[in-house]
Amino acid sequence: MDKKDIANIRKQFKINNDLLTINEIFNVYIMKESSEIYHHQSMPFEMLEEEQKELFMDNFKKVLSGQLDEKLFELKFQRDVENNSQLILHQGLLSNDTEEWKGQMLHLVAKMLKDKQYEMDIVVTFIRGEYMKSMKRQSEESEESDRDTVYSHPFILCSMNKTLDPKKELLFDYVEKEFKYNIVVDPIINLKAPISGFLFPSITDNAADVNHVLYSAGKKNELNYHFIEEVLNAEEIMTAAEDKIVFEEIVKNVAGDQKINTSTLSNVYEEIHRVVEENEEEDVPKLDYKDVEKVLRSSGIEDVNPEKVESAFKTVIDDESYEFKANNIVPKYTSKSIKIETKIANISISPQDLRFVRQVHFDGKSYLMMEVEENTVIEGFEMIPEALFKKVEGDNE
Repeated sequence: MDKKDIANIRKQFKINNDLLTINEIFNVYIMKESSEIYHHQSMPFEMLEEEQKELFMDNFKKVLSGQLDEKLFELKFQRDVENNSQLILHQGLLSNDTEEWKGQMLHLVAKMLKDKQYEMDIVVTFIRGEYMKSMKRQSEESEESDRDTVYSHPFILCSMNKTLDPKKELLFDYVEKEFKYNIVVDPIINLKAPISGFLFPSITDNAADVNHVLYSAGKKNELNYHFIEEVLNAEEIMTAAEDKIVFEEIVKNVAGDQKINTSTLSNVYEEIHRVVEENEEEDVPKLDYKDVEKVLRSSGIEDVNPEKVESAFKTVIDDESYEFKANNIVPKYTSKSIKIETKIANISISPQDLRFVRQVHFDGKSYLMMEVEENTVIEGFEMIPEALFKKVEGDNE
């Protein structure tokens, strides 16, 4: 799935939408002390009160919110795994019997509880439904409505939410005219911040892909590997942050003792950005070791060849065939995404402006120097340019 596919289904989660049908909602309450199911309940979604529907709709949209490779990850199911969740989900999706559907979802919950202790009570919510996407009209003259022909996408969505202790509050009783301590023992289900979830199947270019599942992490770049590997039985995945770290280590490995200045680093980012722009039609432009070799060589790093870069891939990630997603390893090019942190100041600049920054040594000290086109204004005061070098007295030249 790409961001457009995700956005298409996320925007459907609103009540009274004729393009979305949620057949059933199934809630499972898990106790933290025993890691056992305390209660579960299934009902048609339409039987919920309007306020409840709104709460859940917002919760489902949050599951599908976030950037790809940071909070949302399209995972491929592992092959030849016993008790495979791909089969469990597929059977649940195809089942016409509510009890059978509940049984399959409880099967998944059992996998969530195996060898796992939660820090708080958990509510796991499953929905089974269908959303439809209108096909584009063939021509302006066509009299056919855009609702006459649609793509149909059956799906299962899961949302995991923690519980919160009820607030202790002091209330005023208008009738009795007295202050009362509000005693509430029922835990609050925090639907505003799901801690995990998934959408099955993955949907790409209006086609269902049952070999992939869209996993949602609770926080950016913080993956629940137990959930990914043991519950979903999916293959390992690299976050965008991990991708960037690995790329940086490969560059350092290839450069060796060479010092990489800001101009060279700027060239690296510019070359990768050019690759992204040249492959706009490709959903996810990727770089293998041959592409990385071309980028580094074009950026001015010396003594670069395919064999050396391939060896660096093997050393750093133990996979010379690994491919980086280009967008993961270059900071956002048009925003101030590069952070320069020093003891006295933090500066944010865009990758394309990195070439105007230099670290220089003068008179035994290190300085951060930035090229600017106008005088600097600090707190409303325009700074007077100062000469960096002073003429030595007695010098006749």
